[in-house]
Amino acid sequence: MLSRAEDRLNVMGILGNGASAETMEQAGIKETDIFIAVTDLDEVNILACLLAREYGVSTRIARVKSIDYSGQGAILSKEKLGISLLINPDDAVADEIVKIACRSGAFDVAEFVEGKIQFLGYRIEDDSPLCDLSLRELGEIRSMYRFVVTAISRGDKTIIPRGDDVIQAGDRIFIFAHEQDLPSIQYMLKLEEPKKRRRPRAFILGGGRIGLRIASSLERLGFDVRLVERDEERCEKLSAKLQKTMVIHAEGTDTETLRNEGIENADIFIAVTDNDESNILCSLLGRQHGAERSICLVNKPELLSLAPTLGIDACVSPRVSAAGAILKYVRRGGVISLATVEGSNAEVMEIEVKSTSGIIGTPLEELHFPPGAIIGAIVRRNSYEIPTGLSTFSSGDRVVVFALPGALTKVERFFE
Repeated sequence: MLSRAEDRLNVMGILGNGASAETMEQAGIKETDIFIAVTDLDEVNILACLLAREYGVSTRIARVKSIDYSGQGAILSKEKLGISLLINPDDAVADEIVKIACRSGAFDVAEFVEGKIQFLGYRIEDDSPLCDLSLRELGEIRSMYRFVVTAISRGDKTIIPRGDDVIQAGDRIFIFAHEQDLPSIQYMLKLEEPKKRRRPRAFILGGGRIGLRIASSLERLGFDVRLVERDEERCEKLSAKLQKTMVIHAEGTDTETLRNEGIENADIFIAVTDNDESNILCSLLGRQHGAERSICLVNKPELLSLAPTLGIDACVSPRVSAAGAILKYVRRGGVISLATVEGSNAEVMEIEVKSTSGIIGTPLEELHFPPGAIIGAIVRRNSYEIPTGLSTFSSGDRVVVFALPGALTKVERFFE
């Protein structure tokens, strides 16, 4: 594993115990600014961060999965442990799934500026109104639908589109839009919201911690939730913890039970068991038996890119979700929040313009904004704008940027 990481990444590998002071010194802990512990053992991660604190490392991040460390009322909180960030991949991925479930037709969702600016990913089908439109033609209707296409993912390639680029069937597009404009954008894309005659219905497969968190969140959002779990004892515990969710003791492949419980009227089917293959298979079965959309939890990187090609609407990864939260602490400058894009190494960053920045007051067309990145929105107090060449920055502005991997460092330097 270590040699593979060295082959794929520009990193130096050290073989040893990550919670050992000797190993840490060998790796150069005394000259380290940021320490990140992401092993599979919570206790090792926390101990390693405590050691890093003794060596004077200013930023310490630990991955934990135990609720004893990260739940509400935890005896050992991050403040008591002296750790900058305790990140739980299960919680991060559950929250991401809930956001996607609440956005009809989207396979990727991220929120910025307290939810005012939405970053959304949509798949373009043959009958999509955007199919075969160039970005220039799309710009002509922007006065009616205020949004900006920041990227087009086509096959294995992600591009920052220009005016002559044409949106094609099979593309995945990523847009920035204000939350107030989402209903009109949904209308333009011909994406129907869940039927108004009833509450939106969600089926969740897997009653582990992720499934429980999703069910609890969707309950509060007014969904009609059906949670399917194969273990009878776990079903009893779930029933005691959830107030409105119907807990069903069944296998995910038990299509007869799913049909009896109304899967044909489901607005979304969410598979979050511990087995990637089961999640993919059951998501496909859910769609086949009437669910309008499916979301699948996938851990293996090779399956993360494969699953969407099979007809699954959205695939999410605990590793990718956790990485986005961690990168927020790693990035320099005024990065307020950050999200990684599923299936690529691109990132979306919310950056605050500092009063000392040299870009203030200069029109964007006169600045050398890094290629491979695009500004999606500029938020100033209670107003926002989709930038043009005449747009300028002011101190305190919050700027949302989409950046390909090669442009990330340059974008950070641009706003310093």
